[in-house]
Amino acid sequence: MKRAALLVVLLAGCGVLEKRRSSASSSAELPVGAVPVGSDVAPLPAPPPVAPSPPTTLGALPSLAPLVTRAGPSVVTIKAFARRQNAFGRGSLEERGVGSGFVYDPKGFILTNNHVIEEAGHLVVKLDDGREVDAAVVGADKPTDVAVIKIEAERLSPLAIGDSRSVEVGDWVVAIGNPFGLEHTVSAGIVSAKGRSRDDVKGLDPAGYFNFIQTDASINPGNSGGPLLNMAGQVVGINAAVRANANNIGFAIPMEMVVQLLPMLLRDGRVTRSAIGILVDEVSAAEAEKLGQTGKRGARVLKVLAGGAADQAGLAPGDVILGFDGKPVKDPNELRWLASIAGVRRTVNLRVARGERTFDMRVTLGELTE
Repeated sequence: MKRAALLVVLLAGCGVLEKRRSSASSSAELPVGAVPVGSDVAPLPAPPPVAPSPPTTLGALPSLAPLVTRAGPSVVTIKAFARRQNAFGRGSLEERGVGSGFVYDPKGFILTNNHVIEEAGHLVVKLDDGREVDAAVVGADKPTDVAVIKIEAERLSPLAIGDSRSVEVGDWVVAIGNPFGLEHTVSAGIVSAKGRSRDDVKGLDPAGYFNFIQTDASINPGNSGGPLLNMAGQVVGINAAVRANANNIGFAIPMEMVVQLLPMLLRDGRVTRSAIGILVDEVSAAEAEKLGQTGKRGARVLKVLAGGAADQAGLAPGDVILGFDGKPVKDPNELRWLASIAGVRRTVNLRVARGERTFDMRVTLGELTE
């Protein structure tokens, strides 16, 4: 009997619900703002018009498989070995690390990081097809963490070098390497920032030159030396570092820097740097205001080294260098880089602000000493 009463209650409730639905349905058919006949309810205002969706160029993201298929054979595993001697004086090779690299020239030249090959007694390159070949160091530069090695092998597939200057924040990129020894691991993401300096990545050489591309494509130990590719499959950076305790914040050396070093690395095996002979710092907000700048551009001279190029040219502490050989100077890091690669004994033009005067000064660069 109780169950029958409960059923009656449920059916009665359903009937009420149906009536409410019917009422809502009929009122929904009225024009916006209309009121049913005989109702005392004030009409509702018409909703604002909905703006059309902005046009988008993304559409459906294409598969990265064709790009990876083309680029994969160019990416290599680099095994670094240290030479050890046992108590009986017998030598042996002990693997001390694994990194990545990529073929950029069909004659067997490979780009990687300096820290991948530094202090290695022996190098072995493993190719995508399984071949393992001994490698020799052609040139290396610790301040930029760039190295060139060479193998003797046939049927090599080089990667094209892209223009890292054209890379924009938000562009899609792909990293290929060997994180934790997992060969030919592919990760993808975007360029999340540009122009990251040594101040943004802790633990780097304090005397180094860094202008990193930041990416959220996953980069881990073992990815070092591998390529960062644009959507055309061109190398725009060499994966080099990660931010400790951060998720997917990696850094790549832009190829713009690498190609400027390559001629010296291939010819001399090292980079000989030029120098102005000054110590510099950032321009303060007060100094920028005095110069009539909207931002803190340039590099302020802290100290002029006695007998150096700047001393001979007449630069003085407090001067602000705004341009180097026709190029605007953004900050001290950019000035250090431009001066270092200009060339020893080359004469360049500096744009200098001193007090209320702005003038040009000719400086013949000296050699940077360690």
